[in-house]
Amino acid sequence: MSLADKVLAVNNDLPIRTDAPVHSGKVRSVYWLTEADSKRLIQEKGYDVAEDTPLAIMVISDRISAFDCIWHGEQGLKGVPGKGAALNAISNHWFKLFKEQGLADSHILDIPHPLVWIVQKARPVMIEAICRQYITGSMWRAYQNGERNFCGIELPEGLERDQKLPELLITPSTKGILKGIPGVPEADDVNVTRQNIEQNYAAFNFQSADDIDVYETLLKQGFGVISQALAQVDQIFVDTKFEFGYVTDAQGNDKLIYMDEVGTPDSSRIWDGAEYRLGNIVENSKEDFRQMLLNHFPDPDILLNKNRMAEREALARDNDLPVEVLMKISSTYIGIAEKITGAKIEIADNPKQEVIDILRKNYDLIVD
Repeated sequence: MSLADKVLAVNNDLPIRTDAPVHSGKVRSVYWLTEADSKRLIQEKGYDVAEDTPLAIMVISDRISAFDCIWHGEQGLKGVPGKGAALNAISNHWFKLFKEQGLADSHILDIPHPLVWIVQKARPVMIEAICRQYITGSMWRAYQNGERNFCGIELPEGLERDQKLPELLITPSTKGILKGIPGVPEADDVNVTRQNIEQNYAAFNFQSADDIDVYETLLKQGFGVISQALAQVDQIFVDTKFEFGYVTDAQGNDKLIYMDEVGTPDSSRIWDGAEYRLGNIVENSKEDFRQMLLNHFPDPDILLNKNRMAEREALARDNDLPVEVLMKISSTYIGIAEKITGAKIEIADNPKQEVIDILRKNYDLIVD
C-alpha cells in the first residue's frame, strides 16, 4: 500500500446514514445523524445529554491548510500522514484533563476511532477566543508597526520579538460575520474588545452577561492546564484559540462547554523549551509549515497579501510540494502528539475503510 493510501484526504463521502447535507470544513467533516439514530445511540450508549439532542459523526482528515488554502504533495499525497490522528489524540488528551480538573465538558461524547468523534449539537458562542502568552507572529508585526492597543488592551513600550508578555493576553475575534454590532465590522475574524462583547452579549450568542466571566475563566484555566502540562515535557505554550458553546445535559441544565479542537499544532503555537532558552525558535506546530511555505516560494507576499488571494489559490492548486516537506510536518505533528499523550500514534493502512467498519459494527450507522 502506498503512502498516499494512508492519508485520509476526502472525508465527506463516507456512507454514514444522514438526512442532512454533510458539512465539510478545511479539516473536519460533520455528518448529522437522523433523529432516530441520535435517540438510539443516546439510549444505547448512555450519553449524558437530553434525549432529543441531535448527534453528529465528526471525521477528521489528514488535509493541511495554511494561508486559507489546502496544500498537497508529490506522489499523490493529498495530506499529511498521521496528522488527523495526532490532532484528535492531542485534543482528546486535553479535554480529559479539563474534565478531571473540574473545568468544563466538551462537545465530544464518544471516540469510536482515532479519526472520529461522536459529538452533541452545541449552540456556539460567536467568538474565537485567542490567548497569547508571547508576542510573536502577526501581533509582533503590528507592534513593530506602532500598534499598542490590542482588543482594548494597551501593551507597554519596549517589548521584543518572541518575548513573554507581562500577563496572559485575551484577544477575541468574531466567529463568522456578525451584523448590527456598533463598532464591529461585518466581516469574519475581526478583533473585538471585551466592551464590545459586554454591550452586545446576545449578538455573540451568550445567554447572559455573567457568562462572559465564565468564558474568560474557562479560557484562562484551559490555557493554564495545557501550559503547565506542556512545560513538563519542556514545551512552551505560546498562543492558542478556544471555542465555546452551550449544550443541555440529561437533567435539562444548560452549560458552557469547550468546542472544536484545543491545544493542537493546528490551533496553537508550541515552541521547544530547550531551544528557546538558547535563543532559537523551533516550532512544534503548523507555524513550521507556514514558514516553510514562505521560504519555498520566491514571492512570499502572495501568501501574506489578502489582495492576492487568486494568485495564492493558484499557487496551492498548481504546486506539488516535495514529499519530504509533508513528511517533515508529519514528524512534527506525530512527535508533539506522542510527547503530550505518552502514547504512540498509529497510521492506519486504509483509514477510510477502518472508520466505515467500526461505525458499521459498533454503531450501526453505515448505509450498505
